[in-house]
Amino acid sequence: MEKTSLIIAPSMLSSDFSRTAEEVESIKASGAQWVHLDVMDGRFVPNITFGPKFIKDLRPHSDLVFDTHLMVDEPERFITHFAQSGSDHITVHAEATVHLHRTLQMIRDCGCKAGVSLIPSSSVSSILPILDMVDLILIMTVNPGFGGQSLIPSTLEKIGELASIREKKGYKYLISVDGGINLSTVATIAKLGADVAVCGSAFFCEQDRAAFVRAMKEQAKA
Repeated sequence: MEKTSLIIAPSMLSSDFSRTAEEVESIKASGAQWVHLDVMDGRFVPNITFGPKFIKDLRPHSDLVFDTHLMVDEPERFITHFAQSGSDHITVHAEATVHLHRTLQMIRDCGCKAGVSLIPSSSVSSILPILDMVDLILIMTVNPGFGGQSLIPSTLEKIGELASIREKKGYKYLISVDGGINLSTVATIAKLGADVAVCGSAFFCEQDRAAFVRAMKEQAKA
């Protein structure tokens, strides 16, 4: 598939929750293209964040793509709620649902783009049967649950593997990478074939977020 400019997707997990509307508005002002929304249930991952009402309340404050990442057990229980909240993409974990094909079809039936995610210990082979029906594959380069972690190097090979499969099979999915993505690591994931860089603390800790986004895109071209 034709390579386009890297999509920057700041994760609201690292934002100031007391100023969420302003924070999501700052994402568009920075030049980033997506808003990444990490939903955690305290079971699949050891943390709890927010539910569909949070996303519904944010929706009027941005026309950017809302990229919802469900880090929850049995995500099929919640697909309809998150679709109705204003999510554009809904990504579920291959490890969290027994009937992955059915769950992805539910997402599509709700009018959203369907994504699948892999934790660091999961292999690409586990999702080969459903690659023809996903719009997005999210590679976790840290163990999910908390922001501010360092990238696990061994996870990077999955990016190249998925890029190679995409080229050989003619698939159209985007490859997104989440965990320890910053100015020091973005060039590596871009060269391997990533299309989307999810960044949390690296983005929200910056005073000049527009300069950060420009620098990320420049690094990705290097």
